Amino acid sequence: MKRITVFCGSSPGKEDSYVQIATEVGKTLAKQHIGLVYGGARIGLMGAVADGALAAGGEVIGVLPRFLKSKEIAHAGLTELIIVESMHDRKMMMNERSDGVIALPGGYGTLEELFEMLTWAQLGLHKKPIGLLNVDGFYDALYALLLVMSSKGFLKEADRQMLLISSNIDELLVKMKNYAAPQVNKWIDEDTV
Repeated sequence: MKRITVFCGSSPGKEDSYVQIATEVGKTLAKQHIGLVYGGARIGLMGAVADGALAAGGEVIGVLPRFLKSKEIAHAGLTELIIVESMHDRKMMMNERSDGVIALPGGYGTLEELFEMLTWAQLGLHKKPIGLLNVDGFYDALYALLLVMSSKGFLKEADRQMLLISSNIDELLVKMKNYAAPQVNKWIDEDTV
């Protein structure tokens, strides 16, 4: 993998461990010569992951919608800052620039970005690995919901398993490097549940 997109909060969260892990993710990507693609902000976990990668000499590409640049949250020290017109353009550009995705803790925006990438994978629009770094059990409830979705017939087990989960960044990267996209039809019917 040449580059990985990281989706994460524009807030630091209430636990110091979130910022520490985001910084470590950035450093780990740089040490493994994997470029970081992210939302382009200097604040919250977004800023921490960028700063971690930059401190370790990594490539960092930020993708920021024009309306957010005007709010003065753009990170000034990136390898490259790409300004786009909309949130949708941002996701498209981040997808084009990366070979995989990792989600760290975050809010609505992080979940929306993660689930759009999962939906695109489910529909066969890409075959990239998608990882969830489950920091301090942050995503335990989400994982439980995915199990319910699968058991109730709304999500195929193969599609549920597209989301690679670990609490350790090195282990997650190994899973991502070894990932093979499922070869199943997206549509669920009585014969495929």
